[in-house]
Amino acid sequence: MKRILVTGATGQVGSAVIAALRAFDRIVVRAAVRDPAMATAKWNGDTRVQPVAFDYFDRASQDSALADCDSLFLLRPPDFTGDFGDLIERARQHGVTHIVFLSVQGAERNTFIPHHRIERRLMSGGVPYTMLRPAYFMQNFTSTLQDELNRRHRIFLPAGNARFTLVDVADIARVAARVLTQPGTQHHGQAYTLTSQTPLNFQQMADQLTTGLGTPIHYVSPGPWRFYRRLRRDGREPGLILVMLLLHMLPRWTGTPPVTHTVTDLTGQAPIEFAQFVAAHRNELLL
Repeated sequence: MKRILVTGATGQVGSAVIAALRAFDRIVVRAAVRDPAMATAKWNGDTRVQPVAFDYFDRASQDSALADCDSLFLLRPPDFTGDFGDLIERARQHGVTHIVFLSVQGAERNTFIPHHRIERRLMSGGVPYTMLRPAYFMQNFTSTLQDELNRRHRIFLPAGNARFTLVDVADIARVAARVLTQPGTQHHGQAYTLTSQTPLNFQQMADQLTTGLGTPIHYVSPGPWRFYRRLRRDGREPGLILVMLLLHMLPRWTGTPPVTHTVTDLTGQAPIEFAQFVAAHRNELLL
């Protein structure tokens, strides 16, 4: 029986990874959460999913969660500024044989983002690793961009005409589950960039949203100062706004990131495209 600790277990990606892992036999998932009692009901009593207390800043909880684990699915919470050096060392001490880290596309080149430092630490940490570098989440439209879409029927981002490579979280989860469960060492030391096959700019995404939702969705690309003021009036925290500015403005100068076939190569299934995502999440996208 293989034991896999999944951090961020109740979040968007962690939940999807656990759902994908439940399809595999002889797997026990340790779901890392802050309150195991509250999380138990989420998995409907499935004995293969075991909620365990875990805190990124509490070594005792990490030791307990990592004990007897074979693999670790590691993602970085938004408020974490370190490089996971201590956690990686604790995983090594507990005999973890594989860490799969949720990074971002281009982390190997962008030295100013925290994922770059974490990748470098993993490379020297003494535990076999795999980097997953996903493109722009389609699920941003059902999370950070959802309020603007619902309230004003628009996309309001300072992205100009830049094209973005996209990926559905479900595809990230399917790849993660495959990498975590396949026997052997073929994924050790590898970095996989995960994208769908069709880069889009936000006007094209607005057009596909309009078609899929049956409601006109407009795209507005404000300047950075207008964007900042608008989101502050809506109650967004300054730190989040600055991250959004960086995420959406940088591709205007760096060009369209490359498309990969990694999702198909690793799972045998074509990645989800944006129009498919819109159809599948219609009730969330337009409340």
